[in-house]
Amino acid sequence: MAIRNIRLEGDEILKKKSREVEEIDDKLQILIDDMIETMHQYNGVGLAAVQVGILKRVIVIDIYDDNGPIVFINPIIIETKGEQEVDEGCLSFPNQFAKVIRPAEVIAEYTDRNGKRMRVKAKELLAQAICHEVDHLNGEVFMDKIIPGTLEYIEPEKED
Repeated sequence: MAIRNIRLEGDEILKKKSREVEEIDDKLQILIDDMIETMHQYNGVGLAAVQVGILKRVIVIDIYDDNGPIVFINPIIIETKGEQEVDEGCLSFPNQFAKVIRPAEVIAEYTDRNGKRMRVKAKELLAQAICHEVDHLNGEVFMDKIIPGTLEYIEPEKED
């Protein structure tokens, strides 16, 4: 496993649409493991493959609820319900946070890393994370959706 470089604000790849995964092979499994490790290294809740420079429809999410990370291959949001105003940030936009309107609930279908087609009904943080990461796969970033006037830059803590 390895920590991958995260593509940052201004990188053209973040605006590109990711391609469907055709085959779940060893190379994809390595990518998934690296993505999980990279997400944890930077204390992220989610990470899309495009954020590490790979235009494949793969996302990993960990809401730190003792269930461990979830791997979504070719995810599709099939239903949304309600809305929630949430504070959001992104590993590709370090130290920047803003308010965004997201669905309160989503139902998503995806393939897991073992090739099994799955369905999840998600609320709150998990619903928010799924929407945020699926946006990445479609070439959209949270900065495209922020509520005007809510963007904040948090100065990183200096290391001694």
